Amino acid sequence: MERPIFKRVILKLSGEALAGQQGYGIDSDMISSIAQQIKQVVELKVEVAIVVGGGNIWRGIAGSAKGIDRATADYMGMLATVMNSLALQDALETIDVPTRVQSSINMQQVAEPYIRRRAIRHLEKGRVVIFAAGTGNPYFSTDTTAALRAAEIEAEVILMAKNKVDGVYSADPFKDPTAIKYETLTYLDVLNKNLGVMDSTASSLCMDNNIPLIVFSITESGNIKRVVLGEKIGTIVKGSV
Repeated sequence: MERPIFKRVILKLSGEALAGQQGYGIDSDMISSIAQQIKQVVELKVEVAIVVGGGNIWRGIAGSAKGIDRATADYMGMLATVMNSLALQDALETIDVPTRVQSSINMQQVAEPYIRRRAIRHLEKGRVVIFAAGTGNPYFSTDTTAALRAAEIEAEVILMAKNKVDGVYSADPFKDPTAIKYETLTYLDVLNKNLGVMDSTASSLCMDNNIPLIVFSITESGNIKRVVLGEKIGTIVKGSV
């Protein structure tokens, strides 16, 4: 019998992961594949919460670089994460996985407001919870959202699913053929070596709250389940090695 090593997890999906090979927008085949992988984990009785980025639609930093006020650009990015969250919710419920979207920005017609106790209750009842709209504040990334929500709901780990790489490397493996893939790292390594796994705010939050991070590829079907079952894939980042 398959036994998961985690009871409650946060799955961090980049917006680009939902775009698939097209690089922009939402790829229906890709989002269906991700939904099926999430269902495999839910069937193991693992409680799954999800934080989705919005980079496939809009990036606040990129908008700011084009002259848009930074706070305004970030709010636009939060709205992009809501669109992605609703699309993922639809894909999950199509395959009979009960799902709730909770938004940090109040929009009652499309999502519940984020309430910590309600989120935990949904998880306990076997529902997937998708946290949308980041933290609700500009200047904070969805990586920071994942770290914050993981601490709040007492998740055991953050699963960071990537669509281009299968772990953390010493350099960009697409630009540097000598780049080395790490099996384990500490958060201090990530910060000191500027590895770009997640921003410094998110890394510090995970380090302070002793929340491990597993970075792996989402493109290979079944990888989320493999990680939850304890298979050694990707890179593990934690407080100390």
